[in-house]
Amino acid sequence: MTRTEPAGTPLGDDFHLYDTTLRDGAQREGISYSVADKLAVARHLDELGVGFIEGGWPGAMPKDTEFFARAAAGELQLKHAALVAFGSTRRSGVAAGDDPQVRALLDSQAPVVTLVAKSDVRHIERALRVDVDEACAMVADTVEFLTGEGRRVFLDAEHFFDGYAYDPDTALRVLDAAGSAGADVVVLCDTNGGQLPLGLADTVREVRERTGLRIGIHCQDDTSCAVANSIAAVQAGATHVQCTANGYGERAGNADLFAVTGNLVAKLGMDVLPSGGAAELTRVSHALAEIANIAPDTHQAYVGSSAFAHKAGLHASAIKVDPLLYNHIDPALVGNDMRVLVTEMAGKASLELKGQELGVDLAGNPRALSNTVHKVKDLEAGGWSFEAADASLELLMRREIAGSDGQEPVGPPFELESYRVVLDHRTDGEIVSEATVKVHVAGERVIATAEGNGPVNALDAALRKALQPHLAWLDEMSLSDYKVRILVNRQGTGAVTRVLVESSDREREWTTVGVHENIVEASWLALCDALAHKAMRVTPDRSS
Repeated sequence: MTRTEPAGTPLGDDFHLYDTTLRDGAQREGISYSVADKLAVARHLDELGVGFIEGGWPGAMPKDTEFFARAAAGELQLKHAALVAFGSTRRSGVAAGDDPQVRALLDSQAPVVTLVAKSDVRHIERALRVDVDEACAMVADTVEFLTGEGRRVFLDAEHFFDGYAYDPDTALRVLDAAGSAGADVVVLCDTNGGQLPLGLADTVREVRERTGLRIGIHCQDDTSCAVANSIAAVQAGATHVQCTANGYGERAGNADLFAVTGNLVAKLGMDVLPSGGAAELTRVSHALAEIANIAPDTHQAYVGSSAFAHKAGLHASAIKVDPLLYNHIDPALVGNDMRVLVTEMAGKASLELKGQELGVDLAGNPRALSNTVHKVKDLEAGGWSFEAADASLELLMRREIAGSDGQEPVGPPFELESYRVVLDHRTDGEIVSEATVKVHVAGERVIATAEGNGPVNALDAALRKALQPHLAWLDEMSLSDYKVRILVNRQGTGAVTRVLVESSDREREWTTVGVHENIVEASWLALCDALAHKAMRVTPDRSS
C-alpha cells in the first residue's frame, strides 16, 4: 500500500496508465458501487496491471472514506498499482494543514494524491470567487503540504483546454504553481469533452514545450473522441493517461481504459502492462461490466464480442486465406476471439470457417457445404437468423452432412405425435396455460400434461414431464433465456415470429432459433433444437 509508482511493467514509472473508474467512472448514470464492489474493481484492475487506481474522494463521500479505511486495514493487497486518493485543494483563506478535506486525504493513507484545481480564469473568478493569485496559492500550498507529509501528488487541471484557449497565461500559471510546489504530473483535463484530436495534440505539445513539466491527459467523451484524444496526447508527449473501465463516466463517459490500452500496446508498441496483461483485457472488461451491473458493449473496440466478428462472405473468403487480412490485430493479443457470423450474406467460405469453429468439417463434404449454403439463404429469406443461434446452425450443418452421406438425420431424442396448448381464464381472474404433449421416446408412447404461466412455459414443462423418465441428463438442462421478435417486414396478426431460446447445463450455454407465424410453434422448434443439441453432446452411458 505504500508504493507510489507502478510495478511490473517494462516502462515502470516512465509511463502512467491511470484508472479512475472508482471515482470518475462511478459518476455514470445507473452505477452505484458498494464498498465491496469498489474493492473487487480495484483487485481486477491491479491484476490487469494498471499503474494507478484512483479509489475515490475520502472525506467527501462516506463510501470512499470506508473504502480507503478497509484498504489500509489490509483488505486490498496491490501487486502492481499504487492507490490514489482524489480531492480538492485547500479552501480560500484556510491553511492547507487546517482544511478538513486536505486532512482527509492524509487520513486515507493513500500514498498518492490527485488534486483537482480550476485552470480556467472564468471558473476561478465565477465559481471559486477568488482571484488568480489566490487560486495559484491554494494549489501551491496544498501540494507543498502533502508532499511534505510524504505523499506523491498529481494535479488535475480542470477545464484546462477551454481555459488555455481563453486565457493561456492563467492556465499556465496554475500548472506552474503545482509544478514548482512539487507536483510530479500536471494533468490537462478536457472536462467538458469538447476537444478534437489534432487541436488537442497541438495544445499538449505546446504546453509541454512552454512549461517543461510532465504532462498527463484526462478526456471526457462528449465528442466521441476521448480515446482518440488520449492517444493523440500521448503521441504529443503526454506520459500519464487517465481512463475508466469500459468508458464509464458522467454524460457520454470517459476514455475507455481497454480501447486506450489496446491502442498503446497494439498500435504504439508500448509495454504499459505487465507480461501477459494485454491478454486479460477482454476478461477484465467483462468482469467489471458485471460488477457495474451493465451489459457489456458487444461492439466495444478490442474487447467486445463483435470486435472481431465477420459477416460478409467477402470477408470470410479473405479470412480463410489469412485472418489478418480483415482483422487489424490478432484477437488473442487482447484475449478476444474471431467469430464468423452466418447470415444471408454467407458464402461457402463463411460456412466452412463457421463449421471449423463449431467442430463440423464441411470442407471435406462439398455437397453438404453447398446444400448448407442454399438452406441458410432460403431460411434467412423466410425470417430465420443464425447469427445468435450457433446450436441450431450446427444442427443444420450436421443434418446436411448426414443427408449427403445417407445417414440417420440429427434430431431431438423423441418423435412428436402431437401437442396442444390451451389458455384457462379462471373465475378468480387467474390465467393459466395448460399443455399436453404426445411423444414417442425409447420405443414408448408417452402422454404428459402440465401447467405454466404462459403457453411456452407450459409446453416446456409438459415435454420435460414426458421425457424425464427416459433421459437422465434432462435434470441438468435448463432454459435460461427466451427472446421473441416480431419481424418488422411483416404486418398484422399474420406476422412471422422469431424465437431465440438460450439453454444451459453445468458446463456451457447454447442458443437455438425457431421461426413460424404461430409463436407457440416457433418456440417449439427452438425447444426441439435445444434438446437435440444437448442429446448430441451427451455420452452414450448417460442417454437413458
